[in-house]
Amino acid sequence: MQTFLIIAAAHFLALLSPGPDFFLIARTSASAGWRTASGACLGVALANGVFIVVAFAGVSLLRNGSALFITLQLAGCAYLLYIGQVFLRQAGRSQLAPDDAVGRTSAKGWLGSLGMGLASGILNPKNALFYASLASMVTGSTALAKLAYGSWMFAVVLLWDLLVALAIGNRRVLRRFGLALPWLERASGATLILLAIGVLMHLAWG
Repeated sequence: MQTFLIIAAAHFLALLSPGPDFFLIARTSASAGWRTASGACLGVALANGVFIVVAFAGVSLLRNGSALFITLQLAGCAYLLYIGQVFLRQAGRSQLAPDDAVGRTSAKGWLGSLGMGLASGILNPKNALFYASLASMVTGSTALAKLAYGSWMFAVVLLWDLLVALAIGNRRVLRRFGLALPWLERASGATLILLAIGVLMHLAWG
Protein backbone atom coordinates (compact mmCIF):
# COMPACT_ATOMS: atom_id res chain seq x y z
CA MET A 1 0.00 0.00 0.00
CA GLN A 2 2.85 2.40 0.82
CA THR A 3 4.45 1.84 -2.60
CA PHE A 4 1.11 2.41 -4.29
CA LEU A 5 0.57 5.70 -2.45
CA ILE A 6 4.06 6.93 -3.36
CA ILE A 7 3.65 6.02 -7.02
CA ALA A 8 0.10 7.39 -7.20
CA ALA A 9 1.17 10.67 -5.57
CA ALA A 10 4.19 11.14 -7.85
CA HIS A 11 2.12 10.29 -10.92
CA PHE A 12 -0.71 12.67 -10.03
CA LEU A 13 1.60 15.53 -9.06
CA ALA A 14 3.33 15.18 -12.43
CA LEU A 15 -0.08 15.58 -14.10
CA LEU A 16 -0.74 18.87 -12.30
CA SER A 17 2.01 20.76 -14.11
CA PRO A 18 0.90 21.77 -17.63
CA GLY A 19 2.80 20.32 -20.57
CA PRO A 20 2.13 19.90 -24.31
CA ASP A 21 -0.82 17.56 -23.69
CA PHE A 22 -2.41 20.05 -21.30
CA PHE A 23 -2.19 22.91 -23.75
CA LEU A 24 -3.53 20.79 -26.62
CA ILE A 25 -6.58 19.90 -24.52
CA ALA A 26 -6.96 23.48 -23.31
CA ARG A 27 -6.85 24.95 -26.79
CA THR A 28 -9.22 22.36 -28.20
CA SER A 29 -11.70 22.82 -25.36
CA ALA A 30 -11.57 26.61 -25.56
CA SER A 31 -12.17 26.69 -29.30
CA ALA A 32 -14.27 23.59 -30.04
CA GLY A 33 -15.85 22.67 -26.70
CA TRP A 34 -15.22 19.96 -24.13
CA ARG A 35 -16.96 17.23 -26.16
CA THR A 36 -14.49 17.59 -29.01
CA ALA A 37 -11.64 17.98 -26.52
CA SER A 38 -12.66 14.67 -24.91
CA GLY A 39 -11.23 13.00 -28.02
CA ALA A 40 -7.83 14.54 -27.25
CA CYS A 41 -8.22 13.42 -23.64
CA LEU A 42 -8.77 9.82 -24.70
CA GLY A 43 -5.89 10.00 -27.18
CA VAL A 44 -3.49 11.25 -24.52
CA ALA A 45 -4.67 8.57 -22.11
CA LEU A 46 -4.21 5.84 -24.74
CA ALA A 47 -0.67 7.07 -25.44
CA ASN A 48 0.07 6.93 -21.73
CA GLY A 49 -1.44 3.45 -21.67
CA VAL A 50 0.97 2.32 -24.38
CA PHE A 51 3.96 3.57 -22.39
CA ILE A 52 2.60 2.00 -19.20
CA VAL A 53 2.24 -1.43 -20.84
CA VAL A 54 5.67 -1.23 -22.50
CA ALA A 55 7.38 -0.02 -19.32
CA PHE A 56 5.75 -2.59 -17.05
CA ALA A 57 6.28 -5.46 -19.47
CA GLY A 58 9.88 -4.44 -20.09
CA VAL A 59 10.76 -4.05 -16.42
CA SER A 60 9.13 -7.40 -15.61
CA LEU A 61 11.71 -9.07 -17.89
CA LEU A 62 14.62 -7.59 -15.97
CA ARG A 63 16.32 -9.39 -13.13
CA ASN A 64 16.56 -7.37 -9.93
CA GLY A 65 20.16 -6.29 -9.38
CA SER A 66 21.24 -6.82 -13.00
CA ALA A 67 23.28 -4.16 -14.79
CA LEU A 68 20.37 -3.41 -17.13
CA PHE A 69 17.95 -3.03 -14.25
CA ILE A 70 20.29 -0.71 -12.33
CA THR A 71 20.90 1.33 -15.50
CA LEU A 72 17.15 1.72 -15.94
CA GLN A 73 16.73 2.87 -12.36
CA LEU A 74 19.59 5.37 -12.68
CA ALA A 75 18.16 6.73 -15.94
CA GLY A 76 14.75 7.02 -14.31
CA CYS A 77 16.21 8.86 -11.32
CA ALA A 78 18.10 11.22 -13.62
CA TYR A 79 14.88 12.02 -15.44
CA LEU A 80 12.92 12.56 -12.22
CA LEU A 81 15.65 14.90 -10.97
CA TYR A 82 15.59 16.73 -14.30
CA ILE A 83 11.84 17.33 -14.48
CA GLY A 84 11.77 18.09 -10.76
CA GLN A 85 14.23 20.95 -11.15
CA VAL A 86 12.42 22.11 -14.30
CA PHE A 87 9.17 22.33 -12.34
CA LEU A 88 10.90 24.30 -9.59
CA ARG A 89 12.72 26.59 -12.03
CA GLN A 90 9.66 27.26 -14.19
CA ALA A 91 7.21 27.70 -11.29
CA GLY A 92 5.02 30.72 -11.97
CA ARG A 93 6.13 31.15 -15.59
CA SER A 94 3.50 28.99 -17.31
CA GLN A 95 0.93 30.88 -19.36
CA LEU A 96 -2.54 29.35 -19.25
CA ALA A 97 -4.25 31.54 -21.83
CA PRO A 98 -5.22 29.13 -24.63
CA ASP A 99 -4.52 30.06 -28.24
CA ASP A 100 -7.89 30.02 -29.98
CA ALA A 101 -6.38 30.13 -33.45
CA VAL A 102 -4.39 26.96 -32.82
CA GLY A 103 -7.47 25.26 -31.48
CA ARG A 104 -9.58 26.18 -34.51
CA THR A 105 -7.08 24.79 -37.00
CA SER A 106 -6.29 21.68 -34.95
CA ALA A 107 -9.61 20.33 -33.68
CA LYS A 108 -11.44 18.98 -36.74
CA GLY A 109 -14.03 16.87 -35.04
CA TRP A 110 -13.78 14.28 -32.29
CA LEU A 111 -11.73 11.76 -34.29
CA GLY A 112 -9.28 14.43 -35.38
CA SER A 113 -8.95 15.49 -31.77
CA LEU A 114 -8.39 11.85 -30.76
CA GLY A 115 -5.59 11.50 -33.30
CA MET A 116 -3.91 14.69 -32.16
CA GLY A 117 -4.04 13.63 -28.52
CA LEU A 118 -2.58 10.22 -29.37
CA ALA A 119 0.22 11.79 -31.41
CA SER A 120 0.96 14.36 -28.70
CA GLY A 121 1.36 11.65 -26.06
CA ILE A 122 3.28 9.17 -28.20
CA LEU A 123 5.71 11.75 -29.59
CA ASN A 124 6.66 12.93 -26.11
CA PRO A 125 9.74 10.81 -25.23
CA LYS A 126 9.63 11.96 -21.60
CA ASN A 127 6.52 9.83 -21.02
CA ALA A 128 8.43 6.62 -21.73
CA LEU A 129 11.21 7.35 -19.25
CA PHE A 130 8.80 8.64 -16.62
CA TYR A 131 6.72 5.45 -16.65
CA ALA A 132 9.84 3.30 -16.80
CA SER A 133 11.14 5.02 -13.66
CA LEU A 134 7.84 4.36 -11.88
CA ALA A 135 7.66 0.77 -13.13
CA SER A 136 11.14 0.06 -11.79
CA MET A 137 9.72 0.52 -8.30
CA VAL A 138 7.24 -2.37 -8.65
CA THR A 139 9.47 -5.02 -10.19
CA GLY A 140 8.75 -7.53 -7.43
CA SER A 141 4.99 -7.04 -7.62
CA THR A 142 2.60 -9.63 -9.03
CA ALA A 143 1.06 -9.33 -12.49
CA LEU A 144 -2.28 -8.49 -10.87
CA ALA A 145 -0.69 -5.69 -8.85
CA LYS A 146 0.97 -4.27 -11.95
CA LEU A 147 -2.36 -4.41 -13.77
CA ALA A 148 -3.89 -2.44 -10.89
CA TYR A 149 -1.08 0.14 -11.02
CA GLY A 150 -1.41 0.52 -14.79
CA SER A 151 -5.20 0.73 -14.71
CA TRP A 152 -5.05 3.37 -12.00
CA MET A 153 -2.56 5.50 -13.95
CA PHE A 154 -4.59 5.24 -17.17
CA ALA A 155 -7.82 6.17 -15.37
CA VAL A 156 -6.25 9.11 -13.53
CA VAL A 157 -4.78 10.52 -16.77
CA LEU A 158 -8.12 10.24 -18.57
CA LEU A 159 -10.20 11.66 -15.70
CA TRP A 160 -7.78 14.52 -15.06
CA ASP A 161 -7.67 15.50 -18.72
CA LEU A 162 -11.47 15.37 -18.96
CA LEU A 163 -11.68 17.60 -15.90
CA VAL A 164 -9.28 20.06 -17.54
CA ALA A 165 -11.40 20.03 -20.71
CA LEU A 166 -14.56 20.72 -18.72
CA ALA A 167 -13.03 23.46 -16.58
CA ILE A 168 -10.95 25.26 -19.17
CA GLY A 169 -13.97 26.96 -20.71
CA ASN A 170 -14.79 28.54 -17.36
CA ARG A 171 -12.62 31.64 -17.17
CA ARG A 172 -13.08 31.91 -13.40
CA VAL A 173 -11.76 28.37 -12.88
CA LEU A 174 -8.89 29.04 -15.26
CA ARG A 175 -7.97 32.20 -13.37
CA ARG A 176 -7.98 30.42 -10.00
CA PHE A 177 -5.94 27.51 -11.32
CA GLY A 178 -3.42 30.01 -12.64
CA LEU A 179 -3.05 31.51 -9.15
CA ALA A 180 -2.41 28.08 -7.59
CA LEU A 181 -0.17 26.82 -10.39
CA PRO A 182 3.19 28.13 -9.04
CA TRP A 183 2.65 26.28 -5.74
CA LEU A 184 1.54 23.12 -7.53
CA GLU A 185 4.65 23.23 -9.69
CA ARG A 186 6.88 23.66 -6.64
CA ALA A 187 5.18 20.77 -4.83
CA SER A 188 5.49 18.59 -7.93
CA GLY A 189 9.18 19.40 -8.38
CA ALA A 190 10.05 18.77 -4.73
CA THR A 191 8.15 15.47 -4.61
CA LEU A 192 9.75 14.10 -7.78
CA ILE A 193 13.22 15.07 -6.59
CA LEU A 194 12.62 13.38 -3.22
CA LEU A 195 11.37 10.27 -5.01
CA ALA A 196 14.56 10.13 -7.09
CA ILE A 197 16.73 10.60 -4.01
CA GLY A 198 14.85 7.80 -2.27
CA VAL A 199 15.48 5.39 -5.15
CA LEU A 200 19.17 6.38 -5.28
CA MET A 201 19.53 5.78 -1.53
CA HIS A 202 17.91 2.38 -1.97
CA LEU A 203 20.42 1.54 -4.73
CA ALA A 204 23.35 2.74 -2.63
CA TRP A 205 22.47 0.93 0.59
CA GLY A 206 20.05 -1.74 -0.64
